[in-house]
Amino acid sequence: MVKIRLARFGRKKAPFYRIVATPTRSKREGMPLEVLGFWNPVKKELKIESEKLKAWIEKGAQISPNVAKLLKEFK
Repeated sequence: MVKIRLARFGRKKAPFYRIVATPTRSKREGMPLEVLGFWNPVKKELKIESEKLKAWIEKGAQISPNVAKLLKEFK
């Protein structure tokens, strides 16, 4: 099963997240299948490639609660 979730990057106390499509059982920073966008909580900046997101949802990928919250908040 594939999930759309956040992968943490950046340094200590300066987080930066990528929104990725990844297998459910892989690690948080594991190799993703595809990078769909990013979220910078410091600058409150969100960028998502909506075509890729829709394509993964059509393939059956599930969105994690945190990503769903971000999508709702920034729409």
